[in-house]
Amino acid sequence: MAEEAVDQEQQIQEWTRAQFQKANKFLAEKGIMPSKVHPEESRFLAPYVAIWKIDSKKPTKKTYWVMSGDLPSDYVEVSVAETARDALRHFSMMWQMKAENIQRSGLTKDPAQAKFAELLVSRAESLYKMQADDSIWGPSA
Repeated sequence: MAEEAVDQEQQIQEWTRAQFQKANKFLAEKGIMPSKVHPEESRFLAPYVAIWKIDSKKPTKKTYWVMSGDLPSDYVEVSVAETARDALRHFSMMWQMKAENIQRSGLTKDPAQAKFAELLVSRAESLYKMQADDSIWGPSA
């Protein structure tokens, strides 16, 4: 039994490390050079989503919420959300609007765009449920 717990903990650590690498790569692809992560304010809901609070040094010194996991990676400046929980709520609303814009613009005639819009809606709904679940965040979040 204890061995299973150790294996599970190891899998979570590996997943978290992989998500951190994914988040850093995503920022680099956007031209942002990360300099520091704030682990005490970041949250990991393995195997679904990791939300990182990361400082950048280039192109400017800023702090971002960066999301990675079983969903499209995304980021926003930390000014839009005080906590990781607030950031998930923000991403949820933002993705709902993006999906609506894709659908409204007629881009969903392209099967790839239609599938992407469906993915955004699905993940946005999941993010909203996660951020609303007090059992995940505890009373202080």
